[in-house]
Amino acid sequence: MRDQLELFFTALGFFTRLPVPAWVPWSSERMHHAARYFALVGWVVGGAGALGYLALAWLLPPAVAVVLSMALTIRLTGAFHEDGFADSCDGLGGGWDKAQILAIMKDSRIGSYGTIGMVLMLLAKAAALVELAGPAVQGAGVALALLVAHPLSRLAATVVLHRLPYVRADDSAKSVAVARPLAPAGLALAVASGLLPLLLLPPAAALCALLAAAAVTTWSARLFQRRLGGYTGDLLGATQQASELAIYLALLAASRLAS
Repeated sequence: MRDQLELFFTALGFFTRLPVPAWVPWSSERMHHAARYFALVGWVVGGAGALGYLALAWLLPPAVAVVLSMALTIRLTGAFHEDGFADSCDGLGGGWDKAQILAIMKDSRIGSYGTIGMVLMLLAKAAALVELAGPAVQGAGVALALLVAHPLSRLAATVVLHRLPYVRADDSAKSVAVARPLAPAGLALAVASGLLPLLLLPPAAALCALLAAAAVTTWSARLFQRRLGGYTGDLLGATQQASELAIYLALLAASRLAS
């Protein structure tokens, strides 16, 4: 039990800026096994965002509460996945071959594709969440969306990690430590962690969210395989971000169809 707790804290320390106990050891091998808790880390991030939104919505308009709750989750993760999304936009948008795409994504500077992609992504997520808030100040729909989207979108990235090979040859990349398929038990835990929050939703909404995440995961995996022959850490971040947005849009569409 303690070993699994250490693996969870290892994942929490890697994927967020939250402090972890000093007694938690670190090694690349442990980091690989900790990938099973990627979706569970989404529970922490999504829960913080949901609680932040509910608290802020008592005092502020829903639109302001949404933006501030998004800022909270970005702060918790250190914009880890947003940065990967921006780098992926630059690489896939500006690169013509594998070597060029990898070189562009490795560059710490952000380009036009990354800037435009990031702005549009954040605006789309904010707009969708504001619509999910509805007329009620409490906006339980936003809280539920955050609780579902963060774990499920991280499961999407985990599936890409499990199914595709890692394509960077240098050992300095951050994702080298997790760049191996999960063992069956670890994969089962990741899947359960990502899917369990869907029980918070009505069946139709849960199905829409699941289908949206599955569609983005499938499309992303095929794109990465075709352009690069596999994935990088930036592409995992892009998968998480795209899946998160797709889930919000699916929930919004389901709510409109139900009304």
